[in-house]
Amino acid sequence: MSAAQALLEVRGLVKHFPLKKGVFGRGGGVVRAVDGVDFTVRAGETLGVVGESGCGKSTTARLLMHLIEPDRGEIVFDGRLVGGRELGLKDYRRHAQMVFQDSYASLNPRLTIEDSIAFAPQVHGTPHREAVERARDLLARVGLEPRRFAERYPHELSGGQRQRVNIARALALRPRLVILDEAVSALDKSVEAQVLNLLLDLKEQFGLTYVFISHDLNVVRYMSDRVMVMYLGQVAELGDSEALFEQPRHPYTHALLSSIPSMDPDRRTEAPPLAGDPPNPIDPPPGCRFHTRCAHAEAVCAQRAPRLSHGAPSSAGGHPVACLMHEAGSGHSAAPAGPGPAGSAPAVVREAA
Repeated sequence: MSAAQALLEVRGLVKHFPLKKGVFGRGGGVVRAVDGVDFTVRAGETLGVVGESGCGKSTTARLLMHLIEPDRGEIVFDGRLVGGRELGLKDYRRHAQMVFQDSYASLNPRLTIEDSIAFAPQVHGTPHREAVERARDLLARVGLEPRRFAERYPHELSGGQRQRVNIARALALRPRLVILDEAVSALDKSVEAQVLNLLLDLKEQFGLTYVFISHDLNVVRYMSDRVMVMYLGQVAELGDSEALFEQPRHPYTHALLSSIPSMDPDRRTEAPPLAGDPPNPIDPPPGCRFHTRCAHAEAVCAQRAPRLSHGAPSSAGGHPVACLMHEAGSGHSAAPAGPGPAGSAPAVVREAA
């Protein structure tokens, strides 16, 4: 499989969490955590996922692993539908694994480090002796001497060491896809740098594909080949890492990047790039969900929901963005000329597999 082919394809992914009604029948409704998400992950790449807290990043990760069931949508892995007859969940999880943020809660405190790593291969039919040998080999690969660490328990390790164990455990089934959900955010900066470089080395050694979720934009830029920006359960922008960081097309992406602290005293941020909190996901605003905080919003933004599509060839950049300013004939004053919604509007662009 070449790097240009899609290893994972997500189509129309939706997850709404119902709310309980109060004693007098008030409340109810649903939290629209993930509300119609489409993207692909190409084989051999690292797809970074960014956005404010509550935008749906971690819920998307859990949906990808089927730790929670989607309400609608499809997840296709290597051309086979996940969760159906084509690819059952047990087989899928041989190929896709996840590393969580909390390194301690992810490990069984009653199992030694060696047993924690060897457990999954044994569940999938690997003989005990071979599983233990694999666990010890992986410990060495993540920088933990097996003779020193194999028989220890999670509470005897530091946070960085525990996260190395979790990475080794994720690799124990020899997966092709690893989902990293804020995997380094709880570590101090020196340890974080070591773990990031370890992840890059392991990616090359094992031919891995990563979905890398983080709130740290500098880390995402360092790790990612492409970046997906999420806002309130939807994809706002998706493009090559350098293109997105150098020429963001969505106002929300621009605001996120403007919030990165600068070491240059001549480039101090005098005004906040983005004001206010994200709208309530129980009752998101109509039209573009970002229009209540957007400096470029016009009346049409509250009436029409933008589609994740390419802009006109003459527009800056060229990667998918969900903004009416880049949608031909959308009615926004900054939009390129073209047919309006009643005409032959441009179709949503699906990335080439």
